[in-house]
Amino acid sequence: MVLEGNPDVGSPRTSDLQHPGSKGSCILSSPGEEALPGEEPIKYGELIVLGYNGCLASGDKGRRRSRLALSRRPHANGVKPDVMHHISTPLVSKALSNRGQHSISYTLSRSHSVIVEYTHDSDTDMFQIGRSTENMIDFVVTDTSPGGGATEGPSAQSTISRYACRILCDRRPPYTARIYAAGFDASSNIFLGERAAKWRTPDGLMDGLTTNGVLVMHPAGGFSEDSAPGVWREISVCGNVYTLRDSRSAQQRGKLVENESNVLQDGSLIDLCGATLLWRTPAGLLRAPTLKQLEAQRQEANAARPQCPVGLSTLAFPSPARGRTAPDKQQPWVYVRCGHVHGYHGWGCRRERGPQERECPLCRLVGPYVPLWLGQEAGLCLDPGPPSHAFAPCGHVCSEKTARYWAQTPLPHGTHAFHAACPFCGAWLTGEHGCVRLIFQGPLD
Repeated sequence: MVLEGNPDVGSPRTSDLQHPGSKGSCILSSPGEEALPGEEPIKYGELIVLGYNGCLASGDKGRRRSRLALSRRPHANGVKPDVMHHISTPLVSKALSNRGQHSISYTLSRSHSVIVEYTHDSDTDMFQIGRSTENMIDFVVTDTSPGGGATEGPSAQSTISRYACRILCDRRPPYTARIYAAGFDASSNIFLGERAAKWRTPDGLMDGLTTNGVLVMHPAGGFSEDSAPGVWREISVCGNVYTLRDSRSAQQRGKLVENESNVLQDGSLIDLCGATLLWRTPAGLLRAPTLKQLEAQRQEANAARPQCPVGLSTLAFPSPARGRTAPDKQQPWVYVRCGHVHGYHGWGCRRERGPQERECPLCRLVGPYVPLWLGQEAGLCLDPGPPSHAFAPCGHVCSEKTARYWAQTPLPHGTHAFHAACPFCGAWLTGEHGCVRLIFQGPLD
C-alpha cells in the first residue's frame, strides 16, 4: 500500500456532516437558528428549484421544499483532503470501515483502488443535495416534470442521484460558495465504481464524474436586467470544470475548461438530471422583487379594471392564497399567439388543430387559449418590472426582462437534449419567442 499526502491541491473540501444534537445528521438552518441572541445569521445564499412557483404542491416541509437558504453553521464542520492510498480491493472495506473518516474511493480495477481520506477543516461549511431522505442530505430534491407536474414522492424512475452534489461555503467573507459533484453517504464515503468516468490529474491526484453528471451554467452579465445565458458545463467530483460529454452518462469526459471555476454566482443554474436549481446570492436577492411588491403589482393590475373585449366582463388576477386551482370567473385568459387577453368563453374552437386551439375573435390567429397566472417565486425574477408578458403555452405572467431571459435559456432535458422552459412551472416553451406581450383592454366607462 502506497501512502501519499495531498492536503489541498485540486481536491474538494468537505464536511463531517454533523449537526448538534443529531449524530450523523446535517440540516439546513433557517434564519435565526444559527445567530447569537441579537445577531442576524450570515446567509451564504439560497437555492430555488425551478418549476414550483414558490411552494411544493403539498407544502414546503423540512428538507423537502422548493426554496432553501444556506446559512453559516454554529460550528465549522468542514474537512479537507489529507492522504491518498493505493490499495488492493480486499482491503477497501477495512480502509472505509471508520464512519468518522470521510473519504472518496476511486475503483480503477478489480484489484486496484485509490482512496482519498479527509481531515477536519475549520474554514468551510458543506451542504448536500440529493434524492435521498437520509439525514446527511440537507436539501431533498425530486424530479420535476415539464408542465408543473412535480414528482414529490419517491420515484423508481428518478434520474437524480441519491447523493447528487455538495456545496461548500467559506465561513469568512466574501463567503464564496463552490459546487462539487457527488455527496457523502451514510458511511461518510463517496464511491466511484469501476464503470464511472475517472482519471488521474497531471498533478498526480484523482478526479471523476458521477453517472448522470452535475451541470452548471453561469449567466453572462450576472442575474440582472442585462443578463444573457451562459454555456453549460459539467462539474467533477473535485470541482473542476469540463465541457459536456457526448451524452449525460458517457464514460469519456469532456475537455477541461481551465479559465472557468466552480464558484457559484448570482443566477447560476445547477442541473441534477431531473431537477434544475437556481442559486441566488444575498446581494442578488436584494435586487429581486419582494412578495409585497408582487402583491402590489397584482392589486395595481386589478385596479386598472381590465375588461374582456367581447364579453365586457371585468377581469382580475386571483390572490396567490388561492393557489393554482381551477380558474375563477374573473380569471383573465390569453391567446398565446397574439397576446389578446379575454375572459373565459367557449367559442372559437378549432378541434381540427387540437383540443386547446382557439381562434382569437380580435385578430383571427389560432393558437392555445389558456388562463393567466402570476409568477409568485420572486427569486426567479430578474427585475421588479410590471407583469407585462406571459410564457407560452402555460400562461405564467412576469416582467418583460424575466420572460425574455428564461425564453432564451436552454435547460437540460434527458441525456443530451435542451429546451427553454417556464421557470414557474417547468412547461416547455413554444412559439417563435416562447413568450408574448399581454394586450389588455381597459374599461369602457
